Amino acid sequence: MSGGRLTEYLFGWVIGVTMQKLMIDLETKSDVDITKAGVYRYADSPYFDILLFAYSVDDAPVKVVDLACGEQLSEEILNALTDDRIQKHAFNASFERVCLSVWLRRNYPERFVSYGSPEDACGNYLNPNAWRCTMVAAAYLGLPLSLAGVGAVLQLQQQKLSEGKALIRYFCVPYDHVNGVPQFHTPADAPEKWNVFRAYNQRDVETEQAIERRLLRFPVPEFVWQEHALDQTVNDRGIQVDLQLVQQAIRMDALTKDKLLQRMKALTHLDNPNSVYQLLGWLETQGYSSDSLGKAQVQELIKTAREPVRSVLELRLQLSKASVKKYQAMQNAVCSDGRARGMFQFYGANRTGREAGRIIQLQNLPQNHLPDLEAARELVKSGNLEAVELLYEDVPDTLSQLIRTAFVPKPGYQFLVADFSAIEARVIAWLAGETWRMQAFADGKDIYCASASKIFGVPVVKHGINGHLRQKGKVAELACGYGGSVGAMKAMGGAEMSDAELKQIVTDWRTASPHIVQLWWDVENAAIKAVRDKTETETHGIHFSYESGFLFIKLLSGRRLAYVKPRIGENRFGGDSITYEGIGTGRKWERLETYSGKLVENIVQATARDLLFYSMQTLSQYFIVGHIHDEMIIECPKDTKLDEICQQMARTPDWAKGLLLRADGYECSFYKKD
Repeated sequence: MSGGRLTEYLFGWVIGVTMQKLMIDLETKSDVDITKAGVYRYADSPYFDILLFAYSVDDAPVKVVDLACGEQLSEEILNALTDDRIQKHAFNASFERVCLSVWLRRNYPERFVSYGSPEDACGNYLNPNAWRCTMVAAAYLGLPLSLAGVGAVLQLQQQKLSEGKALIRYFCVPYDHVNGVPQFHTPADAPEKWNVFRAYNQRDVETEQAIERRLLRFPVPEFVWQEHALDQTVNDRGIQVDLQLVQQAIRMDALTKDKLLQRMKALTHLDNPNSVYQLLGWLETQGYSSDSLGKAQVQELIKTAREPVRSVLELRLQLSKASVKKYQAMQNAVCSDGRARGMFQFYGANRTGREAGRIIQLQNLPQNHLPDLEAARELVKSGNLEAVELLYEDVPDTLSQLIRTAFVPKPGYQFLVADFSAIEARVIAWLAGETWRMQAFADGKDIYCASASKIFGVPVVKHGINGHLRQKGKVAELACGYGGSVGAMKAMGGAEMSDAELKQIVTDWRTASPHIVQLWWDVENAAIKAVRDKTETETHGIHFSYESGFLFIKLLSGRRLAYVKPRIGENRFGGDSITYEGIGTGRKWERLETYSGKLVENIVQATARDLLFYSMQTLSQYFIVGHIHDEMIIECPKDTKLDEICQQMARTPDWAKGLLLRADGYECSFYKKD
């Protein structure tokens, strides 16, 4: 070993021994709007750079390195960034990790070490196994997903400085463009503001330190950090986007929207028939009145409308579909290598720990039902609007159905899409010990038919005897599992049935599923007792405990769900209920109420989430590029066997003995719903 190499080795060994943790916060600039494009595209811009680097080594006082003013990171810190033995901590650590990955590759390429294989698209980023996210630690305890929010809830002495937003707008966002080049303010433009910005950067790390000290009592389990690393790998890998299809879809949408508006103008003689105010006024002149132009209201009006009102309303419906926001989101997010990244937020739903969709929102993509999906796709991709109009008539609907297909595998590869069959129904039956349901799954029966048969007391076969009852069984399964009644039945597709029939179905469903009903009450009683008596309880293998102002529900997987500052209150029926603090529907931190069915829903969905992550870890040798609740998208060579993927996905972990899982899937050359 040469003298230089020996020195480097010994230095690295010393650092690895002496430094254990590096806490980081960055202030950066880019011409890309991070709120629309995400951090990967933000950092991918040639105009991205790091301005300030605040850090603390092993909880020592915070230092700020002013990179914008020519200061440089020390050898110690540069080595620590790529040393996987040293844990890097940050709030929303994916931001720091991605930004530093790009910055290191540009400025210190000799130091950057890829953690992916040459065939894997995740290799341009620092190894996520060496990172810990304070935001995830907070979310694990049911706390907000923002640094300011966590600081406020925990009533920390060191709070995030409020001046930050204005300073970020001043220094980090372009104030102008000259010949296409973004112009940024520099420290020299406003020295006093810059000094405040440095203090803001320092305070963020101090706030993170304070949060970590408060959360030390309730550490995130190591297996959850392993799941987080896998989540980050999927985000790093991204998914290929067919930009030609995206661009042509946006162009067609604009042309189609203009044509529809011109036709509406000709029929109504309005300046802007897309205006709700103007169109409602015109409808009144035609003898029709409505307080809204929502989809449901328009569809109801069409039933009795005469011409030209009928045609105008039909055009209105088409215009409502003429949205290309998903295509535009793809354009915004796609990186220079043609892949969109950062679409999944780990622990985005902190009540269950499920992932949340970001940027493109894969869980909200429209369904596709076109019988000749590939042909329609090729016509749009080629820009042949006339043919699309001729063959499909409703162009906006066609473009909407093609959104999924904009995701494609890289050349020479295919997608394998696999998902769990009726995962929540299987989990709740297993937890409750509802034997007839478990037997139905064991026999490979359709659960909606089996449920309908139990409710109505007759054989029900899909597309066979009493097949018409299957839909009612399906509505009941979707609505009743977590204590839902008539209102839930209507929301799940039972609106055409009478209230009396819906009420009877709810009663019959509960009679047929006594163990599930008992699970609701057992869970609620156990939770109430834990909170009221500040003790520990258990039911159905699920453990409940009150600890230091938290209600914890420990799942069979070993992961815990947390409810902040629980109290015993009174529900609208006069009985006991649990209230806790959390994010409400208005995204505000407020006191919320829960109940038997909701608690069971959280437990079931959280368990389903744990099963998906177990399957993802089982299949981690494959290139997983996406996942939505119970579905996984794998980019793989064309000779990969679908059956093998589904068999591995359906394996149950040791903690779920007796649970019968099943996974089904399909192959495709672009993403779609089979």
